Order: sequence, then C-alpha cells, then structure tokens
Amino acid sequence: MYSKIMVPVDLTHADRLTKSLEVAAKLAQTFEAEIVYVGVTSALPGSIAHTPDEYREKLEAFAKEQGEANGLTASGHMMVGHDVAVEIDHELLKAVDETGADLVVMASHIPNITDYVWPSNGGRVAGHAKCSVMIVRSAGE
Repeated sequence: MYSKIMVPVDLTHADRLTKSLEVAAKLAQTFEAEIVYVGVTSALPGSIAHTPDEYREKLEAFAKEQGEANGLTASGHMMVGHDVAVEIDHELLKAVDETGADLVVMASHIPNITDYVWPSNGGRVAGHAKCSVMIVRSAGE
C-alpha cells in the first residue's frame, strides 16, 4: 500500500516526537516501506548545527539510528530554508515531491484557539500534499 513514508523531524525537539516516530516505524514494518526523515534547517548557525553540512550529518545519523532500532531501511533528507519558521510548510511539501513519498506521518500538537487563526504545520501539509498525510497528536509532549 505504501512504499516510502516521509517523517518530518525537528532535531531540536526529537524527544517530543516519540509517538509519531513509533507510528511511522510500525507502518513501515507493516508495509515493508522505506522511511525518509526530513529535516528543515537554515544556512545560519543554529542550536543543533553550525552549518547545513553538520545538520545533514546529524540528520543522517538520526535516520541510521532509527532504522537500526526498528529494522527498517531509513534515510535522511535535508531541506534548507532562508526563514525556517515561515517556510517550513513550503519546504515540507517540496520534500514530498523530492523524496517520492506516498505517505507523510507527522507530529502535531493538540489544537488550541490560535489554530483557528494560524493553521498548524500538519494542517497545511495535509491540506496541500499530493499524498496521504497522517497527523499524530502527541498529548503532553
């Protein structure tokens, strides 16, 4: 049913992605699908990496660790944006096409009043992606 599952990850908050990572891994095991972990970074130094190359290395290490832990074929796919906070949805939608993903599994917060004014990243991706999107709510994370 699915052959490539894209999982957006924020390496800064990887500890908050447990539930969505587990869901993606179970789906990949069920469908014998490959997982591609997508991270969006800036060209400017950040708290996770000083350069895009350093970020790519960390993302690939994360993907390798996840793949080995779950017995899956996994890879990392880095996107570079000028203003990540503003461009993240656009970059994630572009990554769907670049990776050939046929399913996106992404974490999201419990909706609150501001989501009626500014839609969540998951809501925007689900509304515009050309493939299926599963939003995993992570209460308390």
